[in-house]
Amino acid sequence: MKKFLLLAAGLLSMQFAFAQWGQRTPTPNDTLKSVRVNPDGSVTFSIYAPNAQAVSLSSDVFAPGAFQKAENGVWSNTIKNMNPGAIRYAFMVDGLQVFDPKFSRLGEICPVAKIDKGEDQFWAQKDVPHGAVSTIYYKSSTTGTTRRMHVWTPAGYVAKGKKLPVFYLIHGGGDNDASWPGVGCAGDILDNLLAEGKMKPMIVVMPDGSMDTEKFTDDLANDIMPYMAKNYRIKKGAKNTALAGLSMGGLETLNCFQAHPDHFGYINVMSSGWFKGNEEMYSKGSARLKEIAPTLKKNCKLLLFTMGGQEDIAYENCKEMLKCFDEAGIAYEYSEMPGGHSWHVWRHDLYHFAPRLFK
Repeated sequence: MKKFLLLAAGLLSMQFAFAQWGQRTPTPNDTLKSVRVNPDGSVTFSIYAPNAQAVSLSSDVFAPGAFQKAENGVWSNTIKNMNPGAIRYAFMVDGLQVFDPKFSRLGEICPVAKIDKGEDQFWAQKDVPHGAVSTIYYKSSTTGTTRRMHVWTPAGYVAKGKKLPVFYLIHGGGDNDASWPGVGCAGDILDNLLAEGKMKPMIVVMPDGSMDTEKFTDDLANDIMPYMAKNYRIKKGAKNTALAGLSMGGLETLNCFQAHPDHFGYINVMSSGWFKGNEEMYSKGSARLKEIAPTLKKNCKLLLFTMGGQEDIAYENCKEMLKCFDEAGIAYEYSEMPGGHSWHVWRHDLYHFAPRLFK
């Protein structure tokens, strides 16, 4: 049962990640690997630019040779005898410098413009005590790799030496663990709420959910949570643990609390839901909800579903899925606001959810 739910939701989450950015026609860019180390030790740089007239490479190393354009619109240049190491590089496309669009963390180096029109914005950086947003690398036994997450700790956390509850906050498809502290403005939102006395001190963990959904569920339970318990002063138990995620991260949130219904006392599923029309998934999912209903009733103090109004692309999915929660007798709250499937909505979700935690 568990494996089916996680596998099905994992496949659907990939569809959801693409849907988050809208429908489009597939291109060679979808499977393109922009930097390839070849068997002979040479390195090939590639970029999909079907309408470009000229492409070259800007980098820390001398890049002889010219880029050649294939019929599918991919430009490539193979460089021989490159020494091992880390290099900075960009493509020059018709004289314009372009960062590698296939770079896995491109989103976090894109500028984020905060449009402040002089009003008192809850997400703005204000003259208040600021917490720390740390970049943490940990060994994942689930993937066998070193993975990354961001962790916000409140101002004074180190000096005070107190144990705090913990809140796991997941991004959506196409983003990574730098998205909540970046375009999500999570650090500033949390700093402001705490300074204004509107929320309890807590630790907020923003993991990288851009992986197979089943593996992420295991990574959170078996690697991230144990890492936090070992390396941070964390209060234990469901009453001291919260979980939330948006879009694809909302599906991961659903998977995580279904797999571990005794782990989380506060849950917010943002702009997400099971896909309509998948009868087998719904029948299996409904059965699982009925199995865990008593555990959720005992351990979960708040189960919240939030949406960006009817224009949210996940609106119908969420409304249909909630019928399964009703049938299982699982209590929840539902709210929506205008804004669609956007960071405008999700920043508000965080702003309203955090003050309700650990009361």
